[in-house]
Amino acid sequence: MRKTKKAKELAHLLPEKKKYTLEDALSLLQQCPKAKFDESVDLSLVLGVDPKKSDQQVRGVVSLPHGTGKVVRILVFAQGDKAKEAEEAGADFVGSDELVTKIQGGWTDFDAVITTPDMMRHVGKLGKILGPRGLMPTPKAGTVTTNVGKAVSEIKAGQIAFKVDKQGVLNNSVGKVSFSAANLQENILFYLSSVMKAKPATAKGTYLKNLAISSTMGPGFLIDINSLSLS
Repeated sequence: MRKTKKAKELAHLLPEKKKYTLEDALSLLQQCPKAKFDESVDLSLVLGVDPKKSDQQVRGVVSLPHGTGKVVRILVFAQGDKAKEAEEAGADFVGSDELVTKIQGGWTDFDAVITTPDMMRHVGKLGKILGPRGLMPTPKAGTVTTNVGKAVSEIKAGQIAFKVDKQGVLNNSVGKVSFSAANLQENILFYLSSVMKAKPATAKGTYLKNLAISSTMGPGFLIDINSLSLS
């Protein structure tokens, strides 16, 4: 089979090496042929936990030092003064029953959902729609709150939520290919340190098992976890 120009460039760039330091992986990732858009930089982290056990769930929120580079469309369920607070903080969509009806009709053009506690009785109706998309608000993620203005500002500034999936894996975007390597590295180490702090007390053995970094359209690079300096 004839190799494409991109495949030939990648073959030239990627040496026969199984694992990389974070610095080397970021350097190679940013040398890869560019797509026609600013690709996200994604992490896939395999944890040494058993997600089937309720006491080994790993979840949390983290505000990346340099943000994610993404434009996040935020929907807020609130009324009265809280609705005004959300709008002033930059929420893209604010409302109550009318938004519930719109979502039930198939509309999902938003990236994050925040709600005041009193609106949960309405938002609860959307569990089957929001849940599978990872958009259901929860107190642990800070998205069920009376301080909606702060929640909107933090998400707009680059706060992300992480939650282990059924295979014990965390998948998150931590920036854009256009970021400097230094900023990407700082984001990644800050993210990993937050995951370390969320380690369940019942988790045994190696906690951070495997880490891979990739861009939206590019190859993945396995990282040598032992080479990382995590606080």
